[in-house]
Amino acid sequence: MTMVMEQTPTATRTESRGTPWAAVLALALFEARRLLLRLPMLLAFALYVAWVVWRTPDFENGYPALQDADRATQSGPLLIGLAVLVCVNQAMLRSRRRDTERHFAVLMLRPWQRTAAHALSVVPVALLVGVCVLGQFGWMALGSAAVGTASTAELLVGPLTVLLAGAVGVLLARMFTSILAAPLTIVLFFFLLFGGAFPAGGGERGTRWLAPIVSENTHTAIPSNLMDRPAAWHALYLLGLALTVALLAVVTSGGRGRILLGSVAAALALALTGGTAQTGALPDRTTVARVQATNAPEKQQVCVRRDGSTYCAFPEWKPRTATWASVVDHVRSSTGGAAHTQPLLVRQRVYATDGLTSDGAIDPSANPYQVTVGTGWGGPRVPEFSAAVASVLVTGSEKATTGLCDGRTVTIMWLALNWQPDPMKSLSDVRLDDSVSGSAIVLSPTNPLQMTAGQTDVVRELLHEPAESAAAKVKAHWTELTAPKVTTARAAQLLGVKAPKEKDKCE
Repeated sequence: MTMVMEQTPTATRTESRGTPWAAVLALALFEARRLLLRLPMLLAFALYVAWVVWRTPDFENGYPALQDADRATQSGPLLIGLAVLVCVNQAMLRSRRRDTERHFAVLMLRPWQRTAAHALSVVPVALLVGVCVLGQFGWMALGSAAVGTASTAELLVGPLTVLLAGAVGVLLARMFTSILAAPLTIVLFFFLLFGGAFPAGGGERGTRWLAPIVSENTHTAIPSNLMDRPAAWHALYLLGLALTVALLAVVTSGGRGRILLGSVAAALALALTGGTAQTGALPDRTTVARVQATNAPEKQQVCVRRDGSTYCAFPEWKPRTATWASVVDHVRSSTGGAAHTQPLLVRQRVYATDGLTSDGAIDPSANPYQVTVGTGWGGPRVPEFSAAVASVLVTGSEKATTGLCDGRTVTIMWLALNWQPDPMKSLSDVRLDDSVSGSAIVLSPTNPLQMTAGQTDVVRELLHEPAESAAAKVKAHWTELTAPKVTTARAAQLLGVKAPKEKDKCE
C-alpha cells in the first residue's frame, strides 16, 4: 500500500498596499463618531457652547479689541481637550477591558495602525472646536463696535490644544493599561500649570510659553503692534508637540520604517523650533515702541476733526472717534459761557510699558482743554470719559482737577451724567464702590475725582430734576458755578436744590 503524503500549504495573507490605510481611515471615522457621541464629550461641548453664549456678548462691555478677542477663544477648548484625553484613552483600552484584544490578531490592521486610527479620530473633534472658535470670534468681530487686529495663530491655539490632548490620551493607553492613567495625568497637568512649573522666566517670554495656553492678566487693551506675543511660534510648537506625541504612540505600538521614524524626527524638530523661538527675549524695537506709545502717543496716532474738536487715536481705534465726539457734544451742549463752543483735543492714551500686563496710572495732562480717553469703551468707560470731558470744560485742564474738592464737582458730575439713558445707573458705574450715596471715588481715565456725601446728595437730586430745567440753571449761573472755591452749598442754592449741611471736606 502506497501512502501519498501531501503537505498542506500554509495560509498566507496578501493585501494590497492601499487596503490597510483605507481600513485605518475607516476605523478612524468610526472611532471619531463614537468619540463625539460619548456622554463626557456631549457634556463638555454643551458646557463649552453655554460658556461662549454667556460670555461673548458682554466681552469688554460689547466693545471688543480683536487682539484681545482672539485670545478669549483659547480657554474654552481646554475643557474639550480634557474630555478628549479621557475618552480617547478609554477607547484605546476598550479591547483590553472587554478581553477582545486577541481577536484583533486575525484582522488586517496591525497594532500600530490601529493606534494611528485612534490618533486620527481626534482630528474631527479638533475641527469641530475650530468651528466653535470661529463662531465665538466671529460673534465679536462682526459687531460694529469691534476694533483692532486679530491673530490667526492665536485662534489656532484652541484646536491645537485639543489635538495635543488627544495625542496624550493615545500615548498613555500604549504606555499604561490602567484607565486611571488619564485622570491622574489631568491632575498632574493642573498641578504643573498652577504650581509654578511654567514660570514667567524672562519677563513676557520665557518658559511659561511651554504651557499649552499662555494667558495674560490684561487690564486694558493696547495696540496690536505693541503686544508682540510669539503666537505663530507657539502654534508651531503645539502642532509639532501634538504630532510628536501621536507618532511616538504609533512607534510604541510597533510601528517602524524610515518614513515613520523620519516623521517623528520632523515633528520633534517643529516642536523644538517653535518652543525655542517662542521663549526668546522680547525684541528691543517693541520695548522702544511701547515707551513711545506711553510717553509720546502723538507720534503713533492719527487725528481727525469733528465739530471744531480734534480726536487723536491709535490707528486701530480711529473708528471710535465718532463715538467720542458724540459724548463731547452731549456734555458741551449743557454748558454755558465760553465752554459751550470750546474746542477740545481728545487724545487716546495708554500705559503700555509692560505690554499686556501693564497696570500703571496715566498722569493727567497739563495741556489746556486736552482730554484723555483710554482704549476701553462701553459700560462704565462711557461715564468715566464723560466726567473727564466735563471736568476739563469746567476747570480748563486735567491737571487742574487734581485735588478738586469744592462745589465745581457738582457741576462736573451733573454735566457728565444728565444726558445718559439711566443717569442713576451711570452714577453708580462711575463710582469705585458702585454706590449712589455717601462719599466715593469717581473713576476717570487719569486721576480720579472725589465726591463728598453732600455733593452726592446734591447731584442725585439734580438728576431727578427735568434735564431742561437744570440745564437752564447751569447755563444761567455758569460763571459762579465754575469759579474756584465755590462751595457745594452755594452750588445747590444756585441750582435750586437742597443744600448739604456739612462743609466741603474730601477724604
